[in-house]
Amino acid sequence: MTRSLASLSSSLSFRRSSSARFYSPNASLALVTPLIAALLAGFLYPVARLIALSFSGGTLSHYRRIFTEPLHLDVLFSTIEVAFVVTVASLLLGFPVAYLMARLSRGLAMAVAACVFIPLWTSVLVRSYAWVVLLQRNGIINRLLIDTGVTEWPLKLIYTEGAVILAMTHVLMPFMILPIYSALRALPPDYVRAARNLGAGPIRAFVAVTLPLSLPGVFAGSVMCFVLALGFYITPALVGGPGSMLMATLIGQQTTVLLDWPFAAALSTVLLAVTLLFVLLFRRMLSLSKGLNSVY
Repeated sequence: MTRSLASLSSSLSFRRSSSARFYSPNASLALVTPLIAALLAGFLYPVARLIALSFSGGTLSHYRRIFTEPLHLDVLFSTIEVAFVVTVASLLLGFPVAYLMARLSRGLAMAVAACVFIPLWTSVLVRSYAWVVLLQRNGIINRLLIDTGVTEWPLKLIYTEGAVILAMTHVLMPFMILPIYSALRALPPDYVRAARNLGAGPIRAFVAVTLPLSLPGVFAGSVMCFVLALGFYITPALVGGPGSMLMATLIGQQTTVLLDWPFAAALSTVLLAVTLLFVLLFRRMLSLSKGLNSVY
């Protein structure tokens, strides 16, 4: 008995020593170093160069120009407004789709998911140009409205802010559906059944159980949609035209037409700061919602 305990103890000590050697800090550092190098080379260094370029001349003249000229402030606030409206529209349209997918059988849910995510395999340029074809003066929608007697003359649907919001919502809605579907799919059905057994109706069970537990997916989808909408370039440029300028199109104009790279870098830095600010705000809202869920 003593010999067996001694052999077991030596075996365990050998395993602990071999595990310690395998998971040594040096080995972990060697595994992480290529990832850190790739992050530094592919993200941090370009961002640092961008910020340094925005301070060319050693002054704040480019930032002063952004925050003192009404045109640039209007473009910044318009970008935030469009991104907010697109995020809300994607949420209102995407939540029912995700909820339906979560309640269907796995086979039907995969079929619906395929219909939702197949457009992601198509270029954003192609999808944006499709909206140009649909919304133009002689497009399908205007033709349908005229043929059905809704209007006698073609409506101005293209090159408006509404067209930009519509096209961007179509492009970004899958990024809202997927996180919400994942959160709803992970929700145990016993929770809803327990609420129903305790006397809650379908709406009450949804508001008290399903909606609060789906908030992490809602916030994740909202962050992705909002951040992507802030930096969208192709869709506003094609569908919105010159009259619907957002920050991305303004930055593109500065780099390709006016060749004012320092000012474009300052605009990009401001857009990056706004994006980080809203990401932190979303994280704060998510932590508050988790705290409320734990209380109730």
